[in-house]
Amino acid sequence: MTLSGPSNDATETLSLAVRRIDAASHLVKPHQVRESLALNGRFKDRNSFLIGIQAALASALTLILGLVSPWPHLAGIAALGALAVLFGRFAPAGQRGRVVLACAAWLVLGVVGMSVAARLGAPVPVRLGLLAFACGFYFFVVNSTRLGPPGALIFVFAAGAAMGDVASWQAVAERAAATVLAGGLAWAICVAFERLRLAAAPDAPTPIEPVRPLSHRLIAAGRITFGAAIAVFAAHACGSVHPAWAALGTLAVMQGTHLHISMNRALQRMAGTMIGAGLVWIVLAQEPSIWTVIALVACLQLVIEMVIGANYALGQIFVTPLALLMSYLAANGAVDATMAAERVLDTLAGACIGIVLAVVSSTLDDRVQLARHHAARSGQVVE
Repeated sequence: MTLSGPSNDATETLSLAVRRIDAASHLVKPHQVRESLALNGRFKDRNSFLIGIQAALASALTLILGLVSPWPHLAGIAALGALAVLFGRFAPAGQRGRVVLACAAWLVLGVVGMSVAARLGAPVPVRLGLLAFACGFYFFVVNSTRLGPPGALIFVFAAGAAMGDVASWQAVAERAAATVLAGGLAWAICVAFERLRLAAAPDAPTPIEPVRPLSHRLIAAGRITFGAAIAVFAAHACGSVHPAWAALGTLAVMQGTHLHISMNRALQRMAGTMIGAGLVWIVLAQEPSIWTVIALVACLQLVIEMVIGANYALGQIFVTPLALLMSYLAANGAVDATMAAERVLDTLAGACIGIVLAVVSSTLDDRVQLARHHAARSGQVVE
C-alpha cells in the first residue's frame, strides 16, 4: 500500500505562521497600517452623495419639526429614528423602501426597549448588560436579514442614547411615537428620491455579506456580546459617563469578517475618533446655539456619506462629531465639551478589547487567511 503525502492545503498551512501570537504579530506590520490608510477612490459615488443629501434632509427636518413642536425635548430622540435613511443603498430597484422601514422598526425597538428597562427601574449594570446583548443581537439581525451598511452600530448607538432615566410611562410612549414618526419621515424621503438612485442589479457584487450558517452567526454574535460586555463594564468601572461608546468600539472591530479587517477597523476607528473628538471639542467649547448644532449635523451627514466609503478612518473623523452632537441633542444640552475626551478614551479601550478578543477567539481558518493575506501584501511566496 502506498501512503499519499499531505494535501496541498495542509502543506501550505504547515508553512504558514498561524499561532495566535503570530496573528498578533501580523496585525502590527507596517503594511497593515498602510492598508488602513489607503483610499479606494469612492469620493465621487453618486449613491453616496444621494444618501448624504437624504440623511441631511431627514435629520434637519426631524430636529426642526421637533423643536417647533409642543415636545421640543423629544427632538434629539426623534433624530435617532431618522437614521434609518442610511440603510438600503445597495438594495435592488424598488426594494430600498422595505429595507428602510425594517431598519426604522429595529431602531424603534432599541430606543423603546432601553426606555422600558429604564422606566422599570433597571439598575445601571442591567442596562449595560442589555446594551452588550444588543451588540450581539443586532449583529445577528443585520447578518441574517442582509440589511447591509452601516450595520449594527446604528441600532446600538440608538439604544445607548436612550439609556438615561425615564420619568413616566407617558415619556416612554412619547419616545416611541417620536422615533416612529422620524422613521416614517426617513422612509418618505427615500421613496421620494428613489428614482434618482442607481439601484444594484440582483446579481451585482455589493459589500453586503452573504448569509452565513446559523451556527456561525450565533457564535459570532456570542463573541461580540461577550466582548461588548467586557468593554462596557470596564468603562463603567473606570467612571465613564457614556460607557456605550466603549461597546460600540468593540462591536465595530469584532464585526469584521477577517482578522486583517478587524485590525484595520481598530486602527481606523482610533485614529479617526481622536481627530474628530478634537474638532467637536472646539465646537462645543463655543457653546453653539441649537440651530448651529442642527446645521452642523446636516452638513456632517453629507460629508460622512461622501468619504466613509473611501476610507473608514476618514469617515470616523466626521462620524465622531456627528455622534457627539446627536448625543448632545438627545441629552437636551445636559452634556458639554468634556465628553469629547471621554469618547476618545472609551473608543480606544473598546477597540483594543475588540482586537484582543478577535485574536484570542480566532479559529485556525481565520489565522490561515490572515497569514495568506500578510504574505500577499508583503510580497512573500507561500510554498
